[in-house]
Amino acid sequence: MKLRETAWAWLRTRLAALRRVHLALALRVTLAAIAALVVAQAVSIPLPLWTVLTAVIVTQMSVGRSLKASADYMVGTIGGAIYGGLVAIIIPHQSEWALLIVLFIAVAPLALYAATRANMNVVPITAIIVLLVPTITHTTPFYSALFRVIEVGLGAFIGLVVSFIVLPSSAHRQMRQVASRTLDLMARALVELLAGQREGLDDDELHRLQDGIGQALTDLNTVGAEVERERRARLSRVPETGPLRRTLLRLRHDLVIVGRAARVALPPEIRQRLQPRLDAIATATATYMRANGGALLSHLAPASLEPFETALRAYTDEIAAMRQEGATRALPGEVTERFFAMGFALEQMHQNFIDLERVVRDWGPAIEEETEV
Repeated sequence: MKLRETAWAWLRTRLAALRRVHLALALRVTLAAIAALVVAQAVSIPLPLWTVLTAVIVTQMSVGRSLKASADYMVGTIGGAIYGGLVAIIIPHQSEWALLIVLFIAVAPLALYAATRANMNVVPITAIIVLLVPTITHTTPFYSALFRVIEVGLGAFIGLVVSFIVLPSSAHRQMRQVASRTLDLMARALVELLAGQREGLDDDELHRLQDGIGQALTDLNTVGAEVERERRARLSRVPETGPLRRTLLRLRHDLVIVGRAARVALPPEIRQRLQPRLDAIATATATYMRANGGALLSHLAPASLEPFETALRAYTDEIAAMRQEGATRALPGEVTERFFAMGFALEQMHQNFIDLERVVRDWGPAIEEETEV
């Protein structure tokens, strides 16, 4: 009952956080677009469209992501404008055929470069705009490139200002949310994995139980890079994200080992003695993971590891008693291998839980919201 209440409380907190984050982003994007259009018209920008689009593009979910988008967009725009402008100035293109040739010369190398650098896909787009806009506005390639940089620079500046002052969202907060979600996914997977030793688990079941954890860890790394960007810009005084990411990755590896061990069902006489111990470990583990996920979200101290340690100690004591009685000697080789792999995985998980406790403490009450963006 207590576990169900904890899970429901976590779910409500998660949904409320998502609503706040999404509504805040929608508001920032809307205000960035409006502000960009007003400013572009006030300073007589030739094509306000690019200012508005840039402001929308660089207004991201977090300040750290906005910084990255702004830097990439500005570097790509300047590079594309310089190259496209030089090609347009050096090679005459009065006829349609000449324009096609110049377009090929300008786009082909930049497209190849963008293919190797995913964050530079704006480079060939900028070169195309610099080449083709003069045919519409009847300006020179030089001024086309210059205005392109000004339009994008103004849009990036407005997008960053809005990201900083309108309901700013710190990547640090998102890091907490993704880490909490990852711990919840791991808790659910472990409960089913340990229960699966009753009958054994096939590959499809194992993949189903592990679904989402890998993607959650990928999201964690993405958000972690944004947190580090905010830290380097001195926008946030929070702990390094490396220890948290590494700890959750190691816990994922523990789950993989548990899953491999759970592929083979225990013999009935062994299962009868061990399954209650494994059920107790599953309950204690799920409670511990979810409690620490909630602690990360709420800036609380880490949960106590004692219930898990008590359950693990009871399991290892039962294993020792069975070995002393010789109950494990008659087990088939594959069952013996996976039987001891389970114990190894649980011991490794215990060590990683100690690391998790330390990480949650580092991210806990000592980190004040006022230090975040």
